[in-house]
Amino acid sequence: MQRLYDFLRSHPTGVDTFWGVLLFGCGLLWLVQATPGYEPPLAAVPITLALCAAVALRRRAPAMMLGLVIACGIAQLALDVRINIVDFAMLVIVYTAACTAGRRTSRLALAAAICAPSLATLRWPSAHESSGEAAVSTVFVTIPFVLAWVLGDSIRTRRAYYAQLEERASRLEREREAQSKVAVAAERARIARELHDVVAHNVSVMVVQADGAAYVMDASPDQARQALETISGTGRQALAEMRRLLGVLRTGEPGEASDYVPQPDVEQIDELVEQARGSGLPVDFKVVGSPRQLPSGVELTAYRIVQEALTNTRKHGGPDVGASVRITYFDDGLGLLVEDDGRGAQRELYEDGGADGSGHGLIGMRERVGMVGGTLDAGPRPGGGFRISALLPLKPAG
Repeated sequence: MQRLYDFLRSHPTGVDTFWGVLLFGCGLLWLVQATPGYEPPLAAVPITLALCAAVALRRRAPAMMLGLVIACGIAQLALDVRINIVDFAMLVIVYTAACTAGRRTSRLALAAAICAPSLATLRWPSAHESSGEAAVSTVFVTIPFVLAWVLGDSIRTRRAYYAQLEERASRLEREREAQSKVAVAAERARIARELHDVVAHNVSVMVVQADGAAYVMDASPDQARQALETISGTGRQALAEMRRLLGVLRTGEPGEASDYVPQPDVEQIDELVEQARGSGLPVDFKVVGSPRQLPSGVELTAYRIVQEALTNTRKHGGPDVGASVRITYFDDGLGLLVEDDGRGAQRELYEDGGADGSGHGLIGMRERVGMVGGTLDAGPRPGGGFRISALLPLKPAG
């Protein structure tokens, strides 16, 4: 039965043609067995053919078929072709026009449905009915036409509603895809910032240590060995962090195991400072307040800000530069202060990416601080050097 139903739905014109042929057969029977005392004119044959053709083609051109049926009705009135079974086509076409045609055509179908029974009553009055009885009969004949139009119009409304639901679902699907693309782009930007921080910090430490090891290789082998060990440890740390960042891009590949390490937090800033000291940068580190667990976003942002600030101090602070790091725990946030006594006036250009066109230091810091709803103040110190101050709230603003 399902196959038969699918076949009928996929061949609507064939189904309508079948009903048109069946209706034409009934019309031929009416022509042969006409009402006693009434001989149908020859015009009844082409009118019957036209009405049956309208049924067969009703879904292909509903507006044209409505016009054809109206023309046939006028011809019946003019040529005295009385009401017969083939006029059932008018009922079908009224339903089809209300269901599938445009609003103007639908209104025309409703007007024709209301007028046709009244015109037929006036054209062929019954000798056995009074005026009141004729009026009642006309109303009863009009009701099926009006119901056919109402049914067709309700089906049109339901189809339009379903089409609107489908369009809305499709639009929501497109919006979800767009949001997914935005999320992917944001994640890629985050990974790029993370990679910048990891590479810039660890590679700068390795370069400084490598230069120092080469310088004291002959004079102090033990110091050179210590520098090489620092390079090795820094390289392993950089590889571990890069593996964590890029591991998300490899998740789901066959044979690839997830190899993640914890995200850096405020407690690891101590190790970061020790690493900077080991690379030859004197750093004064102090924690004010009672350390406590913070949101992961705040922890990572604080770590990356200190990491980027110390990296920029080594790269742009000049010779014999020293730095200080202050972490302050407030009731509603975390304060960071990183200062150095190196070159201050020129460094903002480099750290903003203005001088050499490749830096992302302060820009990346501001993006990170903005993501957690904090504030950042960076610039030269009045007495020389550079200062970076950040306040990270425990809860994002808004």
